[in-house]
Amino acid sequence: MPFCAARCDYCAFATWTDRHHLQGAYLEACRTDVERHVAGGMPPATSVFVGGGTPSLVPPRDLVAVLEAIPTRPGCEVTVECNPDTVTPELVEAYAAGGVTRVSLGVQSMVEHVLAALGRSHDPANVRRAVGLVRAAGLTFNLDLIYGAAGETLDDWRRTLEEALALDPPHVSAYALTVEPGTPLAGDPARHPDDDDQADKYELTADLLEQAGLAWYEISNWARPGHECRHNRLYWSMGEYQAFGCAGHSHRAGRRFWNVRTPERYVEAVAAGRSPEAAGERLDARARRLEALQLALRTREGVPASALPVDELDGLVEVRGDRAVLTRRGRLLANEVALRLR
Repeated sequence: MPFCAARCDYCAFATWTDRHHLQGAYLEACRTDVERHVAGGMPPATSVFVGGGTPSLVPPRDLVAVLEAIPTRPGCEVTVECNPDTVTPELVEAYAAGGVTRVSLGVQSMVEHVLAALGRSHDPANVRRAVGLVRAAGLTFNLDLIYGAAGETLDDWRRTLEEALALDPPHVSAYALTVEPGTPLAGDPARHPDDDDQADKYELTADLLEQAGLAWYEISNWARPGHECRHNRLYWSMGEYQAFGCAGHSHRAGRRFWNVRTPERYVEAVAAGRSPEAAGERLDARARRLEALQLALRTREGVPASALPVDELDGLVEVRGDRAVLTRRGRLLANEVALRLR
């Protein structure tokens, strides 16, 4: 869902703040696209993830109408990303009635001056209110956090973590702020994050979340047992997935392909009966094996020990049976370890 009320300074996603008039046609196009894939033999989904943009800006019943067109397997996980400011009783009730099982709240920080530095509009009180409404609707949820914004101290980040944990979340995603080309943040070096500062904040994150009973299962993700994000695990295991909507990326039958970037072009293509696909690529067997190892290395399952020179990576990986798994220090240097995959 490529619609946003405001664009964050660090965001490089395909999102727009001036295309809300397209919401009706866009959702209709998504549903039509789904129906065509179903007619073409698309198998039932094990998970569905609605990202953005801000999916909670579109009318919930219209979004549910798209979700209802997707065939699912029993127990399918259906996640919708939400801005805390947009969560209402009516929204979560419509989601729950329409088969949504999980909400991912874009919290980022619980400190107002840090939210301002990130260009976020919500306030921490709305996070607490949103969690209460999501929980009352019987949905599980994730809190999405970002560390490393300009002016954020270690104590600010500790406060965010402690206030997030006070909400007893079953899942927390904590990402280091990254500088993406073409964003306002990229053009302002004075606000770029510091690697050492982010490393300290990652260490604090791991300490506090793991003490609270949330186990890390991917470098930036922690969950209580049974609450790991099924959809993200599909990505990290090189599973197959089908995207709908503008700029959506798919992976099926050994091929990656992606849709046109703008909502207008997506609506136009679907309305004309054309595929909205913009381009694609097929990796050879060696490239696929390497990519699978790179993704698996990020997870607590790790990679086959034979895939790394473990003797040369003292303190960065530990061998568990026939698997090599990143240590805490290794998670901080995961890209360096990945360069040594074979």
